[in-house]
Amino acid sequence: METATLKKAVQVYVEAFEKGDLNIIRQMYAEDATMEDPIGSPARHGIEEIIEFYKAGFAMGMKLKLTGKPRCAGNSVAFSFDAQMKGMTISPIDVFELNADGKVQHMRAYWGPENVS
Repeated sequence: METATLKKAVQVYVEAFEKGDLNIIRQMYAEDATMEDPIGSPARHGIEEIIEFYKAGFAMGMKLKLTGKPRCAGNSVAFSFDAQMKGMTISPIDVFELNADGKVQHMRAYWGPENVS
């Protein structure tokens, strides 16, 4: 997969949080996508469960700030960022696996208590 396509997915993700726009999230994920945020928590299956997850983050006013360059390999992109909201910052690394249509098929977020301040 083209590196530009993978990096664009990250840019669109950050934009969705900047605008608090669930429609952007809906457009970037595949209908049958899976999400595990954080790794080890119950996976969310399908776009409706994923949208419910993002509703909570948007309601808290969460904004994202990339903290490094995205890393691309195959059809996946990994990226580090700070998720900032009132009184708290979470610093995860997310991995998106895109399908042939360029939509996020699988999302995994790597973070734990030591990544919250």
